[in-house]
Amino acid sequence: MIPKTLTSGRLFLLCRILPDNNTRTAVGDSCGSANCTHVSNVRTEIIDLQFLGYPLAIASYLLDDGADAALVEVGATSTAETLLREVQARGVPLERVRHLIVTHIHLDHAGALGWLLQRLPNATAYVHPVGAPHLMDPSRLIASASRLYGEMMERLWGAVVPVPQERLRIVRDGERVEAAGRTLLAIDTPGHARHHHSYLDEATGTLFAGDVAGVRMPGTTYVRPPTPPPELDIEAWQASLAKLRKLPIQQLALTHFGMFDDVARHLNELETRLIDWGQFTRALIEQGVSDGELMQRLRDYGNAEMQQQGADPNSYDLGAGYELIALGYARYWRKKLGLA
Repeated sequence: MIPKTLTSGRLFLLCRILPDNNTRTAVGDSCGSANCTHVSNVRTEIIDLQFLGYPLAIASYLLDDGADAALVEVGATSTAETLLREVQARGVPLERVRHLIVTHIHLDHAGALGWLLQRLPNATAYVHPVGAPHLMDPSRLIASASRLYGEMMERLWGAVVPVPQERLRIVRDGERVEAAGRTLLAIDTPGHARHHHSYLDEATGTLFAGDVAGVRMPGTTYVRPPTPPPELDIEAWQASLAKLRKLPIQQLALTHFGMFDDVARHLNELETRLIDWGQFTRALIEQGVSDGELMQRLRDYGNAEMQQQGADPNSYDLGAGYELIALGYARYWRKKLGLA
């Protein structure tokens, strides 16, 4: 996600830090790739939503059994036409799409729900109970995002259309969703946000993890914790990771970005970095540094780690930019330490 600090003045620093706009990503091109799974006649495919025209930023997962189809994560309204086009390109008629399942209500995951429901006549939206009121009346969601993104709201996310109550299904922790020939177990996983679910495909062991399992690019092992304001809760996040470790997860399906099967190593690295960055930022907050200095110090610290692991420091910024990460830690520590 791109905070206001990037979109005003330094606006297309983005054009410098992101991959070539013409680069294609193989992971969404066909079901012959490693980022596609089959169980009998049931398939799961990743769709790259090409956020702002760039690959490997936001993923949606298409689940289809030939009679019923679901999307896990729908992205923003600004990418919704791409999503529908890619669904149809995979041979799935829009009338078959009956389930729109989102892990949480942040705009890069769920912003397109209302718009899509206007165009998918048979679809129902599935959401965490804490997030549901903000989809039916998105005024507070829009106001919160507008404080971060300012005049770039429309370009980044598009219109946020209310979700009609009659087309919304509230999903609770431990509930099972039957969709596209499989059973998805909803797991309450706060930390990144209070309104966060992960969904475990019980047949394949694939976990649609949203943001609780972090951000990672294809071809790398590096995991970055996405910690935007206002709801970062490090202790709750650790509890969520402990809960996930007890489940028979065989593969992580990340919204940012792709599918990975080194589950235990991945989750351990994420938790280690979540805590380490927490201690790093706490020390700076206690010193009274400005938000701008905190962002820069964290960027330098994180980039050095990435270079040691052979990861491109610039390739992660659309999925989890340092500005929002730093602001999330800053709010968390100032509140926890009584400095707010």
